[in-house]
Amino acid sequence: MNTAVVHNLWTTAADPISKIDAPKIEYAQLSPTLIVVGAAVVGILVEAFVPRRSRYHAQLFVSVVALIAAFAAVVALAADGYGTTKAHIAAMGAIAVDGPALFLQGTILLSALVGLFTFAERRLDPEAHGNRVDSFAAQAASVPGSDSEKAAVKAGFTTTEVFPLLLFAVAGMLVFPAANDLLTLFIALEVFSLPLYLLCALARRKRLLSQEAAVKYFLLGSFASAFTLFGIALLYGYAGSVSYATIAQVVDGTVTNVSPALADTMGNDVLLLIGAAMIVMGLLFKVGAVPFHMWTPDVYQGAPTPVTGFMAAATKVAAFGALLRILYVVLPGLRWDWRPVMWGVAVVTMLGGAIVAITQTDIKRLLAYSSIAHAGFILAGVIATTPDGVSSVLFYLGAYSFVTIGAFAVVTLVRDAGGEATHLSKWAGLGRRSPLVAAVFAVFLLAFAGIPLTSGFAGKFAVFKAAAEGGAAPLVVVGVISSAIAAFFYIRVIVLMFFSEPRPEGPTVAVPSPLTMTTIGVGVAVTLVLGVAPQYFLDLASQAGVFVR
Repeated sequence: MNTAVVHNLWTTAADPISKIDAPKIEYAQLSPTLIVVGAAVVGILVEAFVPRRSRYHAQLFVSVVALIAAFAAVVALAADGYGTTKAHIAAMGAIAVDGPALFLQGTILLSALVGLFTFAERRLDPEAHGNRVDSFAAQAASVPGSDSEKAAVKAGFTTTEVFPLLLFAVAGMLVFPAANDLLTLFIALEVFSLPLYLLCALARRKRLLSQEAAVKYFLLGSFASAFTLFGIALLYGYAGSVSYATIAQVVDGTVTNVSPALADTMGNDVLLLIGAAMIVMGLLFKVGAVPFHMWTPDVYQGAPTPVTGFMAAATKVAAFGALLRILYVVLPGLRWDWRPVMWGVAVVTMLGGAIVAITQTDIKRLLAYSSIAHAGFILAGVIATTPDGVSSVLFYLGAYSFVTIGAFAVVTLVRDAGGEATHLSKWAGLGRRSPLVAAVFAVFLLAFAGIPLTSGFAGKFAVFKAAAEGGAAPLVVVGVISSAIAAFFYIRVIVLMFFSEPRPEGPTVAVPSPLTMTTIGVGVAVTLVLGVAPQYFLDLASQAGVFVR
């Protein structure tokens, strides 16, 4: 008898299970991310099964093919109208396939491809025990200076795991600006942050400095992630949903079916304001805006320079994309609350980055403070809250990422006995010792400064124009003043390179392989093309500037 009752209960409970709908996933529209994730998994299998001497070439091949294929997928989606007329929400509401998402994904993939070439560079350091070496530690697990490290160097080991790590970081960055609910946003944040923490610790030279940078980045990044997660919990408590569209409706008061529980929390603006502030804080940490910028100079200085270049470009693109989507899609109803705060953040970021950069004596720290100032300039476009604001930010991010990777690629070439010569005093007279390298670096510095006929000028002009039309004219004045301050220290470096006497014991300029030459060449080409003829790309950004809701 008992068994029959149990059996009955079981069948009654089990019956509704057959009615669970299978998830509907649009694999073709998620293909850019899926290609990169698949290649990252293949990279891990390469580490496990391919003999050590063949791994470098296998990893490089897999990574390059994956990034090119993913970029081709983005272009195909855009050509098919998914950036404009067919823009929609895919993957059961988790991912947005629209203009800004595709534009930012294309930018991230191209900058990752260009950055990948600097990862693969093996001609800058002198050969160690007859083996070519790259910028990464011979064996990451060994203690710096220990016997096991010396044995690894002697055996010619290289850390080829950096390639799958790069691909995992790129996969997270592709999802981050396209996320359409808060959980997807958080998972993407972790997926691209964790590989970056590891990559920062892998420098071949100055390993202790590199490990210190990674620990700082990890600790501060964990705090920022925790704030973001707390903010997600509060917004969920406020709106009863993690979906961007639902939260936006609750904020606007346009939500239709209000349950008694939702009616209780909807009136509680404290949950909304604190939750939104915490999520925005986590994103401002990732873009390096003041006062969440303290990790930037230390991490940029300590990380291997190829990682610094990739991180400085791609992380900013992904994080600004996510910030735009949160502010424009989820919180447009809170505009009067967040705009004054973002005004303040943009002003202190522009001025703080530019003023502190003047005091720097290390070229990587100088570029780090310069990137903080640029975060402030981009925030001016975010504050515009107009379609032009979105498209100007997209254009600026595209232009900025290539200049940044190119500039850090040049930094890897200037070397002395201890590796890269990053102290500014060592760059004195570089223009006489190696005119071409100094001239290329000068082009990048002029683009950072926003001098006409460079991509930096076109980007700043677009952002400031959008901000002025969006009613933020005082912000543009501050932006122009901080641009003038920033121009001082960029031009100071150019003067140091071309108008100082070279020191007899000064650094040498290494002759790179075609890989780094490609990176620097692409950087210069993009800088000049976007500076001389930006209109096509500005039009592309304005077509891609509409979020799907």
